[in-house]
Amino acid sequence: MTESLEKMVFVVGAGGSGVASAELLRREGRAVTLFDERDREAVERSFGRSLPEGVAFRRGMPSAEDAATAGLVVLSPGIPSGKLPLSALRAASVPVWGELELGYRRFRGRVAAVAGTNGKSTVTTLIGLMAQRAFPRVFVGGNLGTPFVTAASEGAFDWGVVEVSSFQLETIDAFRPAVALLLNITEDHSDRYSGFAAYAEAKMGVFRNQGTGDTAVINADDPEIASRAALIPGDILPFSLVRDLPQGVFLSGDEMIYRDGGRKERYSRSLLRIPGTQNVENAMAAIAAARRMGIPEDAVREVLSTFQGLPHRVEFVRSLRGVSWYNDSKRTNVGAVLKALEGFSETVVLIAGGKDKGVDFKPLRDPLSRKARGAVLIGEARGRMQSELAGAAPVVTADTLADAIRMAAGMAQPGDVVVFSPACSSFDMFKNFEDRGEAFRAAVRDLAE
Repeated sequence: MTESLEKMVFVVGAGGSGVASAELLRREGRAVTLFDERDREAVERSFGRSLPEGVAFRRGMPSAEDAATAGLVVLSPGIPSGKLPLSALRAASVPVWGELELGYRRFRGRVAAVAGTNGKSTVTTLIGLMAQRAFPRVFVGGNLGTPFVTAASEGAFDWGVVEVSSFQLETIDAFRPAVALLLNITEDHSDRYSGFAAYAEAKMGVFRNQGTGDTAVINADDPEIASRAALIPGDILPFSLVRDLPQGVFLSGDEMIYRDGGRKERYSRSLLRIPGTQNVENAMAAIAAARRMGIPEDAVREVLSTFQGLPHRVEFVRSLRGVSWYNDSKRTNVGAVLKALEGFSETVVLIAGGKDKGVDFKPLRDPLSRKARGAVLIGEARGRMQSELAGAAPVVTADTLADAIRMAAGMAQPGDVVVFSPACSSFDMFKNFEDRGEAFRAAVRDLAE
């Protein structure tokens, strides 16, 4: 569907991407109404400023009666589409896009999109840094932070490197990245999707509109992606930790080998400043995408050898009495925690827990039984987590993060690592994962020598 330029645009959800979309559309001269379930004062307090001039505001969601007055609905990713009057909108031929789709239709340049349950932000940042060394104008953002629509009024770009979530991919229409990456698919957002298949289908949407000349970078070791690879229309370029690939990027001893056509390049694993096998996978995905984007080999090597990781992702905080402490607050699902735990050779004390998203915590039993001295659980999910993990290792619960840190300090022995890797979202106790990670950092630094 195409938007009607004569009618009102409804922007549903007044978060960062919603307000950015409303601002863009007002600059284009469109009549815009912004909807949110909070009142206007609460929305403006969350931003610390007034809403864009000329944008109307309504509390609540659009009604079926509103559908006849709309030419376009832009839906924020945090709001399920079921909250819209979808039947009425379809009957009135009103397109429902997300900010990602709106940004894509206005963006002037080629797009590389990074999807996956885990590792998206790290890979997006790696590719973005590589691209910025090779091209004059590169946008880096999306779900990572800066909404894609903010680039729409900034002229032409060589590349837009965009992190995309499953929520954003639910509302695409024409979105077609020249290079699309799918890093992995593991259980997450069970509170949003009817089942795992629906979640996986949303992730696979990053490839939906690709065709001849487009590149699909996929994790050849991920069984969920491998089982769906035949559905991918673009030219597949895989990466693998465990197998030799005739084309793609794979790990051979201590080298990451890139093969593409007649080209073969070697990148030493020792280049990487970021720890863990999950970051070897992230580096291989970035290499594959960067080389297909035309980024020179030297630029790829320079970034791999200097990038020290993003905050709240296996972030070293301090060493105290022979115990190393790591802030891994961004790990909001079980698959991510599994990757983090496997990246440590030391005995681990795990601090986990938070808002319960309804996922299965039992996959954590095996690594806890093999390599954990114990686990300390917090938050809304702690009771269910304790029940599902009992017997795999000593498991205790704490009322606050500070209490959990003190309990973990008493449990750990010299040579151990304490890892705060929650496997849950943060919204039961904190504003977001950054707020949670900063609280962890501060409490660990306050531990007495």
